[in-house]
Amino acid sequence: MELVIENLSKTYPKGAQALKNINLNITNGLFGLLGPNGAGKSTLIKTIATLQKPDSGRITIDKLNVLEEKRQVRRILGYLPQEFRLYKNITAFELLEHIAILKSVRDKEIRRSLCNRVLKQTNLFEFRNKRLGSYSAGMKQRFGVAQAMIGDPKIIIVDEPTAGLDPAERKHFLNALSAISENVIVILSTHIIDDVEEICTSMSVIDKGELKYTGKPSEATEQLRGKIWEKVITRGEESEFQEKYTVLSSRLTEGMVEIHIYSDHNPGTFEPVKPDLEDAYFAILKNCIQNKN
Repeated sequence: MELVIENLSKTYPKGAQALKNINLNITNGLFGLLGPNGAGKSTLIKTIATLQKPDSGRITIDKLNVLEEKRQVRRILGYLPQEFRLYKNITAFELLEHIAILKSVRDKEIRRSLCNRVLKQTNLFEFRNKRLGSYSAGMKQRFGVAQAMIGDPKIIIVDEPTAGLDPAERKHFLNALSAISENVIVILSTHIIDDVEEICTSMSVIDKGELKYTGKPSEATEQLRGKIWEKVITRGEESEFQEKYTVLSSRLTEGMVEIHIYSDHNPGTFEPVKPDLEDAYFAILKNCIQNKN
């Protein structure tokens, strides 16, 4: 399965250009779409999910034209939007069975087998007869993945799925995504860098409607080898260092500020740091990393 996006652009009525000539090829596996809030991530995935039209460009899933064959595309598409609401007084199994009927799974035994399978894949089988109103936030998100899997989709899109989850729920959710990604395309749209670093084999970074980087997370961090430096400074020194160096990130630690900077050489009293995807992400946004694709 291959998703191909060609020259995709979108400008909203008030003049905001959400997408600027986007080109992407995505194949089976977990693909991370990273970017700050307002970068264009939601516009892109809604367009892929046939929920809105671009101004120009083309999207194909194998031989299907996404923009012209919406009904056929929706048969092979699973979607978990950022705002996902559930009926509180129905059980997980009952709602999945209803969704399966809507997706034309008419045979009762096949339908029951399908619902049980996706519940097991998302680690919800033992809670299948509990009302959805009793589910934790993490369980609701995993149920969102389960409903997206009904009908054996070839592509699954999840939008900001781990926002608000506690660490344990987040881990369960990411494990569920990993388990289903071997034979389908899973697009994880998020601003949470750790999610992409943990489970995605490829990624893109989008900012202000433009694709800034596409490739493997490891390739992005490799470009920074020997170029990330760390120093602990006082809060009062932040402005001075921001003006003098390419500061990628800063974090408070015990009343002081730990900064990471990008530089080809040690600029002085800094310590070398092994780069991680957070460093790479901010380096991409500051145009310090070259897009090789």
